[in-house]
Amino acid sequence: MVKASVVCCFKLLLLLALGGVTMHVPDADVLAPLESLQLDGRLTFHDVSAVARDFGNRCSLLPAAVLHPGSVSDVATAVRHVFQLGERSPLTVAARGHAHSLMGQSQAAGGIVVKMESLGGGMRVVSSRGVSPYVDAPGGELWINVLHETLKHGLAPKSWTDYLHLTVGGTLSNAGVSGQAFRQGPQVSNVNQLEIVTGRGDVVTCSPEENSDLFYGALGGLGQFGIITRARIALEPAPRMVRWIRVLYSDFTSFTEDQEMMISAEKTFDYIEGFVIINRTGILNNWRTSFKPQDPVQASQFQSDGRVLYCLEMTKNFNHDEADSMEQEVGVLLSRLRYIQSTLFHTDVTYLEFLDRVHSSELKLRAQGLWEVPHPWLNLLIPRSTIHKFAKEVFGKILKDSNNGPILLYPVNKSKWDNRTSVVIPDEEIFYLVGFLSSAPSLSGHGSVEHAVNLNNQIVDFCEKAGVGMKQYLAPYTTQQQWKAHFGARWETFERRKHMYDPLAILAPGQRIFPKASLPMSS
Repeated sequence: MVKASVVCCFKLLLLLALGGVTMHVPDADVLAPLESLQLDGRLTFHDVSAVARDFGNRCSLLPAAVLHPGSVSDVATAVRHVFQLGERSPLTVAARGHAHSLMGQSQAAGGIVVKMESLGGGMRVVSSRGVSPYVDAPGGELWINVLHETLKHGLAPKSWTDYLHLTVGGTLSNAGVSGQAFRQGPQVSNVNQLEIVTGRGDVVTCSPEENSDLFYGALGGLGQFGIITRARIALEPAPRMVRWIRVLYSDFTSFTEDQEMMISAEKTFDYIEGFVIINRTGILNNWRTSFKPQDPVQASQFQSDGRVLYCLEMTKNFNHDEADSMEQEVGVLLSRLRYIQSTLFHTDVTYLEFLDRVHSSELKLRAQGLWEVPHPWLNLLIPRSTIHKFAKEVFGKILKDSNNGPILLYPVNKSKWDNRTSVVIPDEEIFYLVGFLSSAPSLSGHGSVEHAVNLNNQIVDFCEKAGVGMKQYLAPYTTQQQWKAHFGARWETFERRKHMYDPLAILAPGQRIFPKASLPMSS
């Protein structure tokens, strides 16, 4: 029966390959032993097409099998099996969280995809007296579920991403950045401990004090050294409410200087992000659906047509009995800023509503059939010293509008990023995260992948030729040479860790950093 199942699977994969789907067809003899693995969960072969796609919707690589783990032991068993097959085996293993990757990073052509969300549940919040509070969360748990669980205790993680329907292990393998990062650092700077399944199939607990090399390597390590199966995340008291504010600028210098002033101040907002808006109409009218204008008459007279504008979005956390003092603090902070006075809008929402704000947009886009479209995103980290040169070229010449999706632009403090992790950032104390979050719902023209990618390429080419000193975040590199340039002086450490923890290059093949079996065995 086992043999028959594998043979049927092999025939199905072959048919899919002949039909033009990008994939590698494994030998039936490679697949057969997988069904004999002793697992708490299950290994399936019929549903491989369901995991051969991601949020980017630009890459489809069919695996040979899908692991639905019932325990961490299942993940270790599968990886150890592949490791014991040796360097001649074509099998690789990719951890798939919510598949928010952009270019197949969570896929494994002809390999095994581990559905990490099967490991969700079983969170534990600890808030004993004398101990800094934390939550132990499975690597496959969504951040929105972590938030719901910790709020029951009046607590929440310190640092977030803009979108919470991502897995803990997924964001910690990259960095995890949002508007709190200027103060709290990215999510990788707020982790106390990890449990990791290495490329040898070993289950290792690590922290700054125990197995620290693996701990720091895995944080921002792009899944190259192990699969994060559990994380201990630092918590803080959670506010009940948020004053959510938006204003507009027409001058880029004032916009950036105000942001830099606020992220350096001791008394400031709790969240700060900026957006670039190019040639958009009716901006303030769109805001009215969720925000109230400070001066409705002035706001109604504001014209945005044909201009490059800069939106500053800020929040101040508060509890109900602190509303009056919050109003005063916000008033003082706003008085220091040089925004266009008629464009001040605000609203009060719960902390949960604010943090989960992108999900409401997701539901609207899904209803319109505009969520599961290609997303040719480009995320850059730009040093403060070159942000004006960058903006002058990109927003003044390359981009004619921002109709394909939001453009983020906000500064963070390097001192809040732990330099022992694998994350690569510019070498300046203040640098900017600039995200071009394009959607491409059309097959041709302005809304196509080709159009967006062409603009992205122009931006990257300019950065390289002009010596902007940028680093890509969620980088889509396809050659080891590109990755070496990305890591620079840190490549040697990154490669050493790969030799140590995944010597056969089994893990996360979709990152395209280390080709399978390209590494000699290390002891």
